[in-house]
Amino acid sequence: MSSSPFNHSHFLGYVNFVSPAFVKVHFPSSVLMKTFVHHAEVLRGGLVGNYIVIEGEEKGFLGKMLEISLPEKERLELSERTFSTKAFHPVGRIEILLSFDLFDPSKIEKGINSLPLIGSKVFICSAEFLATHFKTFGIKPENIEHSPTFRMGNLIYDKSVPVDISLQAIFSRHCAVVGTTGGGKSYTISKFIEGVIETGAKAIILDPTGEYATFDTHPKVDHSILISESYFPYQNLTINDLFVLFRPSGQVQQPVLLEAIKSLKVAHCLLGNIPNNGHNNDGTNDTFTFRGQQVIINNGLVVKQNNITAAYNNAYFTYKAIIEDFTINNFSINLLHRQIGNECFQIFNDRWANNRDERNYGNATSLIMRVNNVISDNNYAGMFGFNTPTTSNLITKINDFLASTDKNILRIGFENVPYNFQAREILANSLGRYLLNKARTNAFRENPLILFVDEAHQFLNKKVKDEYFESTELNAFDNIAKESRKYGLFLCLSTQMPRDIPVGTLSQMGTFITHRLINYQDKEAIASACSTANKETISFLPSLGSGEAIIMGVDFPMPISVKVDLPTITPKFDTPKFKIKVIAQNQEN
Repeated sequence: MSSSPFNHSHFLGYVNFVSPAFVKVHFPSSVLMKTFVHHAEVLRGGLVGNYIVIEGEEKGFLGKMLEISLPEKERLELSERTFSTKAFHPVGRIEILLSFDLFDPSKIEKGINSLPLIGSKVFICSAEFLATHFKTFGIKPENIEHSPTFRMGNLIYDKSVPVDISLQAIFSRHCAVVGTTGGGKSYTISKFIEGVIETGAKAIILDPTGEYATFDTHPKVDHSILISESYFPYQNLTINDLFVLFRPSGQVQQPVLLEAIKSLKVAHCLLGNIPNNGHNNDGTNDTFTFRGQQVIINNGLVVKQNNITAAYNNAYFTYKAIIEDFTINNFSINLLHRQIGNECFQIFNDRWANNRDERNYGNATSLIMRVNNVISDNNYAGMFGFNTPTTSNLITKINDFLASTDKNILRIGFENVPYNFQAREILANSLGRYLLNKARTNAFRENPLILFVDEAHQFLNKKVKDEYFESTELNAFDNIAKESRKYGLFLCLSTQMPRDIPVGTLSQMGTFITHRLINYQDKEAIASACSTANKETISFLPSLGSGEAIIMGVDFPMPISVKVDLPTITPKFDTPKFKIKVIAQNQEN
């Protein structure tokens, strides 16, 4: 890089106005605004959106041209003839983006602690200066040589300036790709996927529509399509996930459901240790003796009717650590609706009653029907492996992918998951919760994982309601955004409606790749969530073309307007085209 970014051949003018919000530059001649070529570099001095540098007394400043105008007197004299024959003196308004050390331009200072003086010289910023600095954004000086970067695209207003960005800057504080339909979000995500492959990182994609199935043939990409190829095992659902799935009412049905799950876990533990505890099998009942008292299991169900509670309690405490670990739920879920009925017996004198409590059973009837319907549904069974699965275990697939050295991307396809009964939201939330729990064990500290969630508005800010209209939030991704960064699990959301993303989640996004946004609420959501999204930057969003975006965030000292390169592998679903249909005309007279 040149020792100084202030090249006399790039000279534009002088600072003639300074305020905390912006500075103005006076062009001594309108000739300086014209496009010209210098050492094979095309210099455009008079374009709004161009980057400029200002030479201060102690610091240099990088800014962006926001507006160019003529003084009132000269504006009245303006015509096609006078513009080419008479000298005009335009004035430009500049937003100061960052400052840097005057003698070592590689040292960038976050924030604007000082401003240029009146009379400071203003220059066109060279492509070399910009391209070199983009690579360093978000990286500590001592780590610059060892941080992987990938080519994102080129500057919108100067196609000669490449934008190479580090994975650390994009993803280390979570990332959101937002924009209206057709703005280019899918191409940006595809570019990110290629960047992950190129740099040797690892990422999992939750693909709701199968849009990124075009990557499946890549040797570095693995895939798993839910229902048709894999299932998320219900044993890996947490107790919260099971409550979301079966929607028990809070005051009456939740305690019964919880006890039924505990009972079936007790049965699973006892049946898994049949040689122990004085087991006696008479063909129907499995009897287990604890301190002279018996636990009876009938066809996998814990029988409580007219039995002493002490034996069950002894069995429970024997396996307490397993039973109360609700991150793993090894039990026969097909028996759950029947075990709920077995819980509807009152306890008198340390013994369950001989007659069922019809009031409790009546309150649990709707839960029993709901559990039975969910488990019997073919789609739910295919998603969670309720019956004997014929597809592969998704958890095994994920763990194999994380351990592999030759795969960088795992695409989890939701294209076969139905939209009814909030099946997609529940499944995605369960998967997110699993990855968060895995991250909490520091599984990703040494080898960070990026989790891409496409069409994030389908999965976030969702609730499920029980029969009494009490709602439970599906908050796995919200929790990932709030706490997983320190564990090495980074979230990348893609959505066309940022206003539908929870405020708490959106505010945790450190980087925003913002394509065209028109809706006022969407723009306000970005402005409130991104500290670097000022009024001037937001004003550019409605005018962005397809594939154009503004990158801004915590690790970016300045917003970057970039034209994203077309990915080598394009997404599956581009906009359908209307076709002319030729209709054969009747040739008969």
